[in-house]
Amino acid sequence: MALLTGQQYKDSLNDGREVYIDGERVSNIAEHPAFKPIIDVKARMYDMNHEEKYKHITTAKLEDGEEVCRAYKMPETKEDLTAIRTYVETVLDDLGGVVYRVGDETIGEMWSLYDAQDRLNEIDPTYATNIRNHIDRIAREDIFHVSANTDPKGDRSKLINGEDGGTLLHVVSENDKGIIVRGAKFETAAAYAHQAFVKPTISNWSNTSVNMEPYAVGFICDMGAPGLKHICRSPVGSGRNPENYPLSTKFEEIDTLLVFDDVLIPWENVLFHNSLESAKYIRETVHRYSAFNYVLRLLKRADYLIGAALLNVEQTGLTKIPAVQEKLTELITYRQTINAHLTAAVSEAENTDGGLMMPNQSLLYTGRIHALKHFPAMAHLTRELVGGQLAVTPDMATMTDPQIKDYVDRYYSVGKWSAEDRAKLLYFARDLLNSSYAGHQVTFELFAQSPPFAQSAAAFKNYDLEAHRNMVLKAANLAPHLVQS
Repeated sequence: MALLTGQQYKDSLNDGREVYIDGERVSNIAEHPAFKPIIDVKARMYDMNHEEKYKHITTAKLEDGEEVCRAYKMPETKEDLTAIRTYVETVLDDLGGVVYRVGDETIGEMWSLYDAQDRLNEIDPTYATNIRNHIDRIAREDIFHVSANTDPKGDRSKLINGEDGGTLLHVVSENDKGIIVRGAKFETAAAYAHQAFVKPTISNWSNTSVNMEPYAVGFICDMGAPGLKHICRSPVGSGRNPENYPLSTKFEEIDTLLVFDDVLIPWENVLFHNSLESAKYIRETVHRYSAFNYVLRLLKRADYLIGAALLNVEQTGLTKIPAVQEKLTELITYRQTINAHLTAAVSEAENTDGGLMMPNQSLLYTGRIHALKHFPAMAHLTRELVGGQLAVTPDMATMTDPQIKDYVDRYYSVGKWSAEDRAKLLYFARDLLNSSYAGHQVTFELFAQSPPFAQSAAAFKNYDLEAHRNMVLKAANLAPHLVQS
């Protein structure tokens, strides 16, 4: 067991997995043009763990001294949470872009299960053992671990009661080897991950009119398992020139419809099943750690908004204008509010019954809601500061065409900024704000991990309203019995 290299990660993907994209079955996923850019990015993350300038940030040691990726060591102190944040920021800075599904955020869902061991033990003690074993295995084997969360949408009345039990993932049978599951899930990066934590849907788990027990299941599934099919969407950056689209040609993460066509899940990979209580509890707590790394990505996106806006207005000296300073301050305020929530979530972190250190849930979820709610307005503000040339600048082939280069240089150069340098900045801003990739990111961020209503519910449930209620009861001289039980 050891930290993988980037090449070892790439080689490990050639396990016979069934991957389909653009009308073909993929034979070598690491070299396929739709997947190669993002797989190269993930490989770079693996290689960083071996470089002396990064190892003290990107790696950590387990109790027995084995070296593992920093992202996979469970947080037991506030210092651990700070170290995870430093790890994420260091990796994203090295990559020069924002990537979500890289393993460090999805391992947090396993830590949520670790905190739920006592509850799960009441159902079957082997589940807690399985959870601990998998958390340890992910760290020691340096496994690229993702999750499978989102359900295919359709006729809600037939999702459960339809033919063959509907389209929602469910257990169809059991044997001495494990459970057999059927159905589908959506997941980002599944096609080039090692395994996924497959978890139950967001649902009314107290619905007694329907037998929900077969759907109340959570397990680890190898992404090359027999019967598992990856049906992938086309990348929006496909066929683009990296010079003109520096983000979408490198950092696009491919989404997959995972079809479980009677897939066997060995008993040692089953984390819970046939338990409505477990499904309900897990759905309410599953992102208590993973949301931290997710909001860190949103912070980095805010950083890029500020940088793109600032460099564009500095070219022509517009930063001296008070109205421009005011707009930049709005971007700064947005960024720093996200930062404040993350910082406070660590400062006010809470010990769990499982012995871990959990980011303050109220501060974490409200920070996420703030970041998502205001991003479109901040992107629009950035467009204002970048200006209309965001929409009208020709591509690099035209900008450097010898036949017209003199004209391009005359009308695009500004001070120290050559026409080519200005174009590069505008291309970056366009990919960040206006491209198909930019639109895809906004939608992905809105629904990733859980839809907006579930994010709001989590923020509501994790805020203690008691102090406010009692404060007004006392100030208004009202009797406590007026409060509804």
